[in-house]
Amino acid sequence: MATDRSAPPDAPPTVSEVTARVKETIEGRFADIWVTGEVSNLVRATSGHIYLSLKDEGALLRGVIWRTAAASLAIEPADGMAVVCHGRIEVYPPRGTYQLTIDRLHALGTGTLEAQLRRLHARLDAEGLFSAERKRPIPPFPRRIALVTSPTGAAIADFLQTLRGRWQASEVIVVPSRVQGAGAAEELAAALAMAERLVPRPDVIALVRGGGSLEDLWSFNEEVLVRAVAAARIPVVAGVGHEIDVTLTDLAADLRALTPTDAAVKVSPDGEQVAAAVASLGVRLEAGLSRRVVGARERLGQLARSRIFADPSRLVRDRRDRLVADTLRLRRLAGAAAARGGERLAAAAGRLEAGSPLHLLARGWSVTSLADGQREAVRSVAGLAPGTLLITQLADGRVRSTVLDTDRTAAAPGTVDTSGSGKDGPG
Repeated sequence: MATDRSAPPDAPPTVSEVTARVKETIEGRFADIWVTGEVSNLVRATSGHIYLSLKDEGALLRGVIWRTAAASLAIEPADGMAVVCHGRIEVYPPRGTYQLTIDRLHALGTGTLEAQLRRLHARLDAEGLFSAERKRPIPPFPRRIALVTSPTGAAIADFLQTLRGRWQASEVIVVPSRVQGAGAAEELAAALAMAERLVPRPDVIALVRGGGSLEDLWSFNEEVLVRAVAAARIPVVAGVGHEIDVTLTDLAADLRALTPTDAAVKVSPDGEQVAAAVASLGVRLEAGLSRRVVGARERLGQLARSRIFADPSRLVRDRRDRLVADTLRLRRLAGAAAARGGERLAAAAGRLEAGSPLHLLARGWSVTSLADGQREAVRSVAGLAPGTLLITQLADGRVRSTVLDTDRTAAAPGTVDTSGSGKDGPG
């Protein structure tokens, strides 16, 4: 008898039963799988989980990286990055969907990372973040060093061991941070900010990490950390990877060290050299003091043999004799100056006497003026009308007279005729 396939069975499976079979089949066959593709639709949740899609030319596969796995990733995934992922396929029954749960993620070859690194380097370099002009000097004798690194890696041991062998006068404050994996760059940037807030303030910050592949060191090429290093208010020494490894953080730091060990060398003086220099300065100081003592002793001997100490009163006598001699000399000079002054005064008085109007009057001259109170001397007969009152000053008194007549041609120059005849002589 033929079976009617168009009719349902007596007890068909439920959706949950079918989904359970699918889940069992898929998860059993894809429990350990590697997948290559391009990252797209990447979302970082506040919980720390990362949601993304892997795609190629023909299909799309949703994926998730749980927070615990994201912390250990070699690189931080980004949209457009070609990657190879390891994980397992899991079915989510409530939605009837499946996804790749990723526990490892690597860039597909180094070409993608290197291209991304070159683009970021060019952009940050154009902003001047790697400029030599913005580099600050490292203090030669730091009292406090903030060490930003993983507390469990080999880098911290190499740094501290080297520092202890060179210089033990610096205090080291370890600011712990992850140095690899998703979110490590942000954690390192936060550790730098924490180091700057330490009290007392550190003199220098050392940012170190051991060697590894380009993926292992990728956190030190991420923009958030590079900008944090460039913006740090305290000088930063970066010692990341091996000698041949160069990250963008190295370029942004105030000083690049080749390794964590070299970073310890860069931030500390050589204790043996400092001790040798101090010893040399001590020898020079002792020699200089000895020379000063010998010179002072010789000078003291010379002073002891000088006349001032042999006969102290001699200095007083010499000064007193000099004072007496100076006093006598000053008196002679003062007398001579007074005599010359008197002579000049007498000569000047004689010249004044010779030119005095009173002296002229004594010789028989007179001065005639109008009797109108102005006392202005009459110099011409012009304007003298008959009857004009005049006053004539002689050596022993004055004569008041009246003009009877004037004769411009008869009178001698400088005289006034007061006798009625129009003529006047001396006196």
